[in-house]
Amino acid sequence: MVGEAGSGAIFVEGNAGALTPRCPRSCLGVMFPALHHLRLGAHPTLGARRAGGSAGEYLSQENEQRCRGLLEASTRRYRQEAVAAAVLVTLCSVGGYPALLYTLRSSTLTGQHKGDVSFPGGKRDSSDQDVIATALRETQEELGLHLGAESVWGVMRPLPTGRGLTVAPVLAHLGPLECVRLSPNPQEVEDVFTIPLSHLLQAQNHGYTHFRHQGRYSHTLPIFLNSRYRVWGLTAIITDLTLELLAPSAYRRRTRPPSPR
Repeated sequence: MVGEAGSGAIFVEGNAGALTPRCPRSCLGVMFPALHHLRLGAHPTLGARRAGGSAGEYLSQENEQRCRGLLEASTRRYRQEAVAAAVLVTLCSVGGYPALLYTLRSSTLTGQHKGDVSFPGGKRDSSDQDVIATALRETQEELGLHLGAESVWGVMRPLPTGRGLTVAPVLAHLGPLECVRLSPNPQEVEDVFTIPLSHLLQAQNHGYTHFRHQGRYSHTLPIFLNSRYRVWGLTAIITDLTLELLAPSAYRRRTRPPSPR
């Protein structure tokens, strides 16, 4: 079951026939190659604008400071703990509207999560100073994206993967995606795309999966839908928590994330 993509979704599909929109003069970066813009409608609807806000609202300095303050305690705690893995929850703006950037894991990878939607990230390396270093290093390896620690808003509470490991979501802001250069590693990343916050915040674009264990209700997990990929599993849980953090007045989480302890 899929829904319609919101305005401003982005997909990387390979170099052939790629579109490279001009970066605004105020930006110093270069638009990453092999970028295709998918726009179903010229502008977001009024309802989407109310739900999704503008980049000046959810990505504003005021909201950034609020989020940093809420994450201050968990950031301080989990930077001191040896969390097994980390992902970078990548905020950005596309055409002035806020969005989240996702990757599609390569189908040639081993493991049960190959071909799944994810945030860039991976297991902690012995050389990593903390979970933030892990998330930034993995993002650089997967997307060729160099981000400094100043782009990071904070560390969210680690979540269990179900295989005895915990993953720490690290929230960061890339800035306008029109001014970012990405070089996805084809051995790890099959596709790169964004989903506008206006799309993620609308109730008709997400649902819930109920699980049973030994014939009894166990738990419920969120699912986010768009026209091409399904966001589910741990990535959906992290998306759910991120939306609640960014837009508490527009989004109310209906699930309880699993606890690592």
